[in-house]
Amino acid sequence: MKQTACPLDCYDACEIVYDDDKIYAKKDGYTRGFLCPHMNHYKAQKFIRYPRYKGKDISMEEALEILKNIIETTPKEKILHYRNSGNFGLMQEVTDHFFASVGATLTDGTLCDGAGEAGIIAGRGSNKNMPLSEIAKSDVVIIWGRNPHTTSSHLLPLLKGKTLIVIDPVKTDIAKMADLYIQIKPHGDMFLALLLTRFLHIEGSCDAKCLENFGSEFEDFYELTQTVRIKAILEMIDVSLGDIGDILYMIQNKKVAVVVGVGIQKYRDGADVMRAIDAFAFSAGFFGKEGCGVAYLGNSKEGIDSPFATENAKKVSKVNTKFEDFETVFVQGANPLAQMPNSKRVKESFSKAANKIYFGLFENETSEAADLIIPAKTFLGKNDIRSSYSHHALLDMPKVRDEENGISEYELARYLCDEFDIELEDEESYLKHFRQYAVMNIEGIKEVESRESIPYKEGFDTDDGEFCFLEEYDFEMDMEEDFFLITPKARTSLNSQFKRACCAYLHPSLGLAEGEKIEISSETGSVVLPVKNSEDVRDDCVLIYSGTPGVNNLTCDLHSYEGKSAVFQEKKVKIKRVEG
Repeated sequence: MKQTACPLDCYDACEIVYDDDKIYAKKDGYTRGFLCPHMNHYKAQKFIRYPRYKGKDISMEEALEILKNIIETTPKEKILHYRNSGNFGLMQEVTDHFFASVGATLTDGTLCDGAGEAGIIAGRGSNKNMPLSEIAKSDVVIIWGRNPHTTSSHLLPLLKGKTLIVIDPVKTDIAKMADLYIQIKPHGDMFLALLLTRFLHIEGSCDAKCLENFGSEFEDFYELTQTVRIKAILEMIDVSLGDIGDILYMIQNKKVAVVVGVGIQKYRDGADVMRAIDAFAFSAGFFGKEGCGVAYLGNSKEGIDSPFATENAKKVSKVNTKFEDFETVFVQGANPLAQMPNSKRVKESFSKAANKIYFGLFENETSEAADLIIPAKTFLGKNDIRSSYSHHALLDMPKVRDEENGISEYELARYLCDEFDIELEDEESYLKHFRQYAVMNIEGIKEVESRESIPYKEGFDTDDGEFCFLEEYDFEMDMEEDFFLITPKARTSLNSQFKRACCAYLHPSLGLAEGEKIEISSETGSVVLPVKNSEDVRDDCVLIYSGTPGVNNLTCDLHSYEGKSAVFQEKKVKIKRVEG
């Protein structure tokens, strides 16, 4: 039996036992004895087995020689390395080191959580997450735009016996278990947070000591909350005064965790939405105390310095990359043709690159459009180490089996660095570098040494140590009669990996038959999908899971105002029946 860890980009970062070519969940620690459906069926996935070039299977040696020749003959400023988090191991960045050193262009920004993180950093000075161990100590948990049954199932055992408040446009499984559920209108979260703070102050329930020590600008923020027209805004976001009163009553004198999902910030003003939620939590005194805080996606690399030299590399946006500006595009652990917004533009842009290279595990839209395909090794066939954005563990991912097919990220970087005379240390040196940040906790789990069990206990990481409140907002909800687009994670897929969804979910009151095909359209494109009726979806929404083929025909490639993040839910959509 050998122990490793799951590589997938999700909250849980499970620990895995490998035995007789099968994987099992570690019985203790964060994994708690069970794995998500992705890992339970990992072996059944269809992996890319052989390299190929322009449709013809070739050997790995031939593939590497072709890759070398392409890089040699392409002006370095015309090479793009597009890497995403298909594998969350820290060693994945070793390829960045090669491409940065050779003079290629890398990407920055995010297709996930960047706006929310930008809002957190603006208010707190850093992005330190509330760990699971502290959520376990809470009396009340506010699940705000997050669906733990799908995205963080290992959170569920910690919620037993707690008072649950759920705020979400979709009546998720956790909403059906809640003591209070508010089916807020999409994009109404900032106004709800502002009103919660306003009424918290009116009732005299703000944490006076917290405001005195770390919130000297609170009065200015309170004035901002007064600009919200109560009756009109409540009607607009579909929340009642009674809902606000219930929330404030249920959290009074309790240890409260606010568990926030990425859906609240999939808008251009996503950073402001997160700042408003943070400000409510701060005003209520939820920071720096046992069992209290705001859990979003923490910085998984907090307290860990990268040994790979990429800081001086030129970078372009991951959200609206202009692939046509490059001759050679090297895609690693990503599927931009499906996952980037505005798919029509992305596909046209990608097609114009002379050399399209895909390095990954699975066939997808990007591998189908690539010229050279290089299969990667699975996490079981290579050495790595990973951190988490949900808890503080630093998990070893040693090689547990030999794999004939594929090549690891380090092996690929080693080959390229040798061919182009770029310095690269041996693999074990890098693994040792990452391991130095770990220390064993009292439960026998290796955690990043510098992480705080109760973040912000001594104040915030801003210049003056105080919480920095949102000073203004510029937002009016789109009141057109089109439909809000909601793009959450699906239970059976991880973005465009694994078993992808294929339907559009709408409320039955719209009168569409189950399985009936409809065309959903926006200003950027359209997609035809069969209808799945669900009373869990608001009647002003269309829910299409992330990874559904064609969903990003509908999304715009604007950035969030802060955080260089994609804004998948910014634009509304229209629907119409497909005749015949």
